[in-house]
Amino acid sequence: MELELQPLNLPSDQERPFVIAGPCSAESEEQVITTARQLKELGCHNFRAGVWKPRTKPGGFEGNGEKALPWMQRVKEETGMLVATEVATPRHVELALKYGIDIFWVGARTSANPFAVQALADALRGVDVPVFVKNPVNPDLELWVGALERLNAAGVRRLGAIHRGFSSYDKKIYRNLPMWQIPIELRRRYPQLPLISDPSHIGGRRELIAPLSQQAMDLGFDGLIVESHCSPDDAWSDARQQVTPDVLDYILSLLVIRDEKVSTEGISQLRHQIDELDNQLIDLLSRRMRVCREIGQYKKEHNMTVLQTNRYNEILSKRGAQGAQCGMSPEFVAQVFEHIHEESVRQQIEIINR
Repeated sequence: MELELQPLNLPSDQERPFVIAGPCSAESEEQVITTARQLKELGCHNFRAGVWKPRTKPGGFEGNGEKALPWMQRVKEETGMLVATEVATPRHVELALKYGIDIFWVGARTSANPFAVQALADALRGVDVPVFVKNPVNPDLELWVGALERLNAAGVRRLGAIHRGFSSYDKKIYRNLPMWQIPIELRRRYPQLPLISDPSHIGGRRELIAPLSQQAMDLGFDGLIVESHCSPDDAWSDARQQVTPDVLDYILSLLVIRDEKVSTEGISQLRHQIDELDNQLIDLLSRRMRVCREIGQYKKEHNMTVLQTNRYNEILSKRGAQGAQCGMSPEFVAQVFEHIHEESVRQQIEIINR
């Protein structure tokens, strides 16, 4: 299904990428206004703050709700910035429109639920506001596309996508794995769809915002949505991933914006795909070794030998055949798994001899 799109018509500087910035949560009127004023002084045009905050577990700060919407109105009146917030229910849409919110975004938990997205689409029917859709929490491109299509079918033409990374159970560098190949594929399918990155949620730590922002720019993203707080360490939600407006301004000043017209072969994007796939390979190998160590512990407890020849031969035979089906030589696959097996044995021997 083709998307019928119209320009977002949102303000931005020519020298910098399009940016939406502001605190994770609208905690108090003073915090919202102070942060907004600081961002405005540094040239920000689009202010964000979470009014409704869906938390993973109950008991945490879940936003001030309608109480915070007049604070957003005051930001518009005093600074001239456009204001943005997340909407997750038709009631949110109704209230956000009532208080003049300029930009909506659909969160990752909501975009993963077609029923919820359809309810939002029905509530937005006939409304002309820019709507950004975050990728679902799970790495499912079709679910992301489906959310965009539902909104577009309801008449939302000023659409954009937000890449905020994907959840994973295992420990990792990032809060949410970037899996850059997924937004890259979205861009390939819909080259006219505005695509912005959320380095705050991908990284989960403020020191990762700068490199992730640069990586997004290198991949040709159209802009960023970044969490910025007047006093990040005191934030009521996601304190570790927020930066002060001054720090955000410094990060943006260092960004190198590539000229897409210069590159005709897209080699930079392909190299970034290679980097991302290599990261995934390391992550998978780490998980595999963890399972091998658990097997080593089991062998120790049951007085088993480390080397199980039949199992090793089975792995080489199966993986060699799989490799051939995928266009790789069986010899290459055998060499790779010989090295993997060698490391697995080494780690199991360490456990047994402890």
